[in-house]
Amino acid sequence: MPTISMRATRPPDSDQHTGWSRRLVRQVAILVLANVMVDTVVGAPLLVLPQMLDHFGTDQAAWLNASAMLAGAMWAPLLGKSADIFGKRKALVTSLLIGCAGALVCLVAPNIWVFIAGRLLQGAAVAAVFLSVALIRQICAPGIAMTVVGIVTSGSAVLGVASPFFFKVLAEEFGFRSVFLVSAVLAAVAAVCVRGTIPESPFRTGGRIDVVGAVLLGGGLAATLSYVSLGAKFGWFALGPLVLLVVGVALLVRWVAVSRRVPEPVIDIRDLRGPLVLTLVVVVLSTGAYQSTLQLISLIAQVSPDARLGYGLAAEGALGLLFAVPSVGVMVGGTLAGALATRIGPAWTLAGGVAIGTAATIGMSLSVSHLSAAVVVAGLLGFAAGAIVTSGFNLATSVASTGTQGVVSGLVQVMLGIGSVVMNVVGSAVLTSTAVVVDGARVNSAAGVHGYLAIAAASFVVATAVAILLARRQRPTPAGSALSG
Repeated sequence: MPTISMRATRPPDSDQHTGWSRRLVRQVAILVLANVMVDTVVGAPLLVLPQMLDHFGTDQAAWLNASAMLAGAMWAPLLGKSADIFGKRKALVTSLLIGCAGALVCLVAPNIWVFIAGRLLQGAAVAAVFLSVALIRQICAPGIAMTVVGIVTSGSAVLGVASPFFFKVLAEEFGFRSVFLVSAVLAAVAAVCVRGTIPESPFRTGGRIDVVGAVLLGGGLAATLSYVSLGAKFGWFALGPLVLLVVGVALLVRWVAVSRRVPEPVIDIRDLRGPLVLTLVVVVLSTGAYQSTLQLISLIAQVSPDARLGYGLAAEGALGLLFAVPSVGVMVGGTLAGALATRIGPAWTLAGGVAIGTAATIGMSLSVSHLSAAVVVAGLLGFAAGAIVTSGFNLATSVASTGTQGVVSGLVQVMLGIGSVVMNVVGSAVLTSTAVVVDGARVNSAAGVHGYLAIAAASFVVATAVAILLARRQRPTPAGSALSG
């Protein structure tokens, strides 16, 4: 394992937050604002997707939709390593400014290719989530850090209750470009507030960035995930997706070879072992499971039970409820998981979140025709999602050395993206292969819906087994302990 040279050492405990104060509340509010901006990058464009497709005269919804998330996976290794070397606050401000620039490009894009270029730039803002986590772990004492992580990573979810209505009205009045104007303004405001309010992380490593390795890893991840995303639509053996797959695999293979030779790789694969690897496995499996289940809920919420397909939740206000309740669940689950982690350890809160997600997914398979039950289950699923994301970040950063907090947080973000893309594609493939024709229209079958949920539940079950194994091997993190490193 390479030796890390320190450019700064951890300050005395008196320089860290050891309890709640007005200053910490202000800083938490600013970091939540930064994460709200991420929601405008990933979620808000989905609300105006039909308008974007019509404006650009294309049916390439996958590129318009997934490009920012894929770009987030590409940016994460580079920004994570930069955070460890140059400082977490500096990297966070940089990611927000790049996201702002990307939103402005989308705002004025004359054609779809310029628009996609803007989305690729905008994807850098996704790093705000994991950079906030890495920053918190170094400016807060361990006794409060996990609780703060829970609030910051899930606090923005409560705005998910109102944001769909806000952006819908905004788009109807001013067009889809207004979404990107709001995103640009939020990014700029968040960058200024972070720079003026949040202290720089007190701990940085020496060295330089392996730019070649970062490009190879980021490009390989983006190309491979693009194949997964587009292959389901255009065919797994179509020329375009296959080219992406070949390029992605080639870049990743080259990255592995390069990372073994350079003294300071962007991610040292020799450090990927033990608890960290198990944590990443749990995150990728459980994230994919709950994201795909939420995607299915949005589909069956638009089907009436009167269609007699064996599923259907459509009713007055059903769609709003089924979107709003999980958002509240995310906030409650993330905050509670962060608070409990200081008492029982993040490994057990992660295991608990995954177990609740398993139960919720099984419950959804029994509720596909019962709105009231589905609303409760959707809330539990959101609760599980909040607990999983918060606990995943808390556990990964607690088992990592202090000098690799940025890199490890970035790895968790990459796993979130991979799980979401892969499981959503798998679920969509199941629905497509089991679709039936009713009154001349091709619709999803009950068998497809239940098969979809069975795959998500199986993924949750495996994640639960791994999470319990991990929790039994990890000692609880006492409130006063130091970060490992």
